[in-house]
Amino acid sequence: MIDSVSKTAIIIALAAGAPPLLAQEVAEQSENDTIVVNGYFETVTAGTKTDTPLIEVPQPISVITDDTFTDQGALNIAETLRYVAGVQSSSYGLDSRVDSQFVRGISPVQYRDGMRELFGFYNSITADPYAFSRVELVRGPASVLFGQGSIGGLLNLVSKTPEFQAGGEIALRYGSFDRKEVLADFTGPLSDTLAVRLTGRVRDADTQTDFVPDDRVLIAPSITWQPTMDTTLTLIGNYQEDDGGSVQQFLPVGSVLPDDDAESTRNIEANPNGRLPYSTFLGEPGDPYDGRILSGTALLNHRFNDTVRVQARTRYIDSDINSVVRYPNSYTNPFNPFLDDDRRLITRYTAADRGGIDVFSADGGVGLDFNTGSAIRHELLVGVDYLWNETNRRSSFTQDTIDLYADRISNGFEPAPLGALSTASQSQIGIYAQDQISFAERVHLVIGGRQDWVDDTSTAGIEQDTDAFTWRAGIIGELAFDIHPFFSYTESFLPVAGFDRAGQGYRPQRGTQYEIGAKWRPDRNTLVTVTGYDITEQNRLINDPTDPTNRIQAGELQSRGIEFEAQRILPGNFTVLANYSYNEAELTEASAQFQIGEQLENVPRHNASLWLSKRIAMDDWALTLGGGARYAGENFSRNALNVVRTPDVTTFDAYAEVTYGKTSIAVNANNLTDERYPAACLARGDCFLGAQRNVFVTLTQGF
Repeated sequence: MIDSVSKTAIIIALAAGAPPLLAQEVAEQSENDTIVVNGYFETVTAGTKTDTPLIEVPQPISVITDDTFTDQGALNIAETLRYVAGVQSSSYGLDSRVDSQFVRGISPVQYRDGMRELFGFYNSITADPYAFSRVELVRGPASVLFGQGSIGGLLNLVSKTPEFQAGGEIALRYGSFDRKEVLADFTGPLSDTLAVRLTGRVRDADTQTDFVPDDRVLIAPSITWQPTMDTTLTLIGNYQEDDGGSVQQFLPVGSVLPDDDAESTRNIEANPNGRLPYSTFLGEPGDPYDGRILSGTALLNHRFNDTVRVQARTRYIDSDINSVVRYPNSYTNPFNPFLDDDRRLITRYTAADRGGIDVFSADGGVGLDFNTGSAIRHELLVGVDYLWNETNRRSSFTQDTIDLYADRISNGFEPAPLGALSTASQSQIGIYAQDQISFAERVHLVIGGRQDWVDDTSTAGIEQDTDAFTWRAGIIGELAFDIHPFFSYTESFLPVAGFDRAGQGYRPQRGTQYEIGAKWRPDRNTLVTVTGYDITEQNRLINDPTDPTNRIQAGELQSRGIEFEAQRILPGNFTVLANYSYNEAELTEASAQFQIGEQLENVPRHNASLWLSKRIAMDDWALTLGGGARYAGENFSRNALNVVRTPDVTTFDAYAEVTYGKTSIAVNANNLTDERYPAACLARGDCFLGAQRNVFVTLTQGF
């Protein structure tokens, strides 16, 4: 992995990375030129694969721009969604291995630039938010255009791309857990038809978990060729290397939940040795969760005339992971997992893995813009996409005994030699068609369909062939007082690779959703969305309550809820983001060991958030103040013998920035009051901890 000398060289390269022409262009700009970008109400591509105004999409879509999630102090992708309706961000607490979130009680599928990025579990590293200009969240299914998708939603990360106006920044950051970072982002033209961009981050940091670092190197160059206003080709590279470990320690429920909370558990008693500190580390110092990812993306758009256009995109990803994760056996006997009467000694599992994933994806479509009458406009999109991925893994699994309450756990216990290589591959081809029909520019109808063919192959050569047809229809119109009511029906299709204990292949997850709501946009600075939805999903994968190491398909899930999302920029640069969601997510059909009609584990019924910010300008100076509150309701986890309650929690964030010209210094404080809380505790016996207070200062020089 990259050593400290190499990191220093990268820092110098990033600082000097602006091309000479860009530096010249920057020098020619007036120091008093200030451009304020309002990124809240842009057009989006995630819902339709076309540039469509949010107000014309009959589905709720949230757009979080980089300036917004930067102000809010987001340090990972999950945290960019903390102030979005219908989202339970970091649903399994702070996790350096993956970004976890629930949308409408269900995990969304993650895409980058319109192509799926992640497959399987723990075979890649988390994406870096600094590489993206915005995050788009489609709430509800999007399989009609994108193929494999979750019924809960689709998360699309939009990469930063070159601009033909010179600009950039370099930033230094220091914060909690000895966080040290250099961030740089430069863009500008090389000629009238070529523009480049270089984005990078170098981080050296610890975490709230003892002996677990969080080091990263990110380099993302890109180039855009635009020979005419009708043709654009963009090439994006991305190299990221993480040197770290797992902050998740899977602590026993009785050693995390407060002993004075009588309603927290049924049958699990608090440990007499007290609650474990949030810095508890159960592994061996030096246990890695190290990863490297290299990807290349090409995006092409060309318009032949006012009627015909083509769009195409392709990407290749090569990702490798080396990990050793150790966790206690809280599962065999969640009531008392300890081996001694003092309740200190516990069996520890050691899982070592080395593997990765290769992904190739391509998507091409033809768009036709035409009228069928003086007041009826069509935007027809027909396309085909192809997706191939192969995962590989060598693993070992061993166990020993540790003292859970020792000051430092270091037994010198080495992982067992890695086993044989196992691989699994999947290929998918899909064809899709969509027509967006506008009637007198006041009523917008979206209708589309898609056919997919999927082939999965395991190490043993066992093949699973799946095909599916999905479709959608939605309508949104404009009434009086700038109110736009909408109704939609959407479907999802998600192949599930793998086999159950009986050796039977998992069935694809299928889902349907009915949704009704309204968007209110009285002016360009306001957007309010209210919506209600009814989701039905079949073949949901969940933990087997009789065997926590196994996954089974539960039967049928129903998720119903309402969401409120308001975004308003008031006069005087005062911004308000307010969100509330209510979600009932229940199993309606399942095997005997499940509670029919009970709320899904780790899915609160209530979530709410409020973010306020105010910018005060004084000649060349400006002061920006911001703050937010996030509420997650209580949630429960049940199995045949046990019930665990995770209490509700409210956390606060704060932000302050002073700007002089193009120089700024900002302070972010996440979880300002340092609330110590479990994000989720499960009936199988373990808890996942929320993020502690994290304060950092960022000095930025713009160009």
